[in-house]
Amino acid sequence: MSFTPEIFEQSIKVSKEDLDENEHVNNVRYVQWIQDIAKAHWETRADAVIQENYFWVVIRHEIDYKQQAFLDDELLIQTFVAEHTHVTSQRMVNILNKKTRKVLIQAKSTWCLMDSKTKKPVKISEELLRVFYK
Repeated sequence: MSFTPEIFEQSIKVSKEDLDENEHVNNVRYVQWIQDIAKAHWETRADAVIQENYFWVVIRHEIDYKQQAFLDDELLIQTFVAEHTHVTSQRMVNILNKKTRKVLIQAKSTWCLMDSKTKKPVKISEELLRVFYK
């Protein structure tokens, strides 16, 4: 069966708390946003039963920092699940300057699906794939 990834988006505005000593967005904040959008995508698309039975853990982040963001910049965060194995999925995240549409961050994260009861990796079923694909 063929699946088309669903792109999930959120907008945020850079606040003072997001900045580092150089007055641009701290690298740690980008990692937080990458994790936050993954969680929001899951919570928006997966029903309560699925969320009760499964959870995801990140096992790898790969981040390319292309440009900087500054105080009051409006950002667009986009994510989708690109590939999957039996128990993992690769999630792509792009963070763009909403006004200029320039890519600030490109990230690829590998997530592992876990069973809530056993706390062990579990096979990603077709039902679970439908959470992220059209």
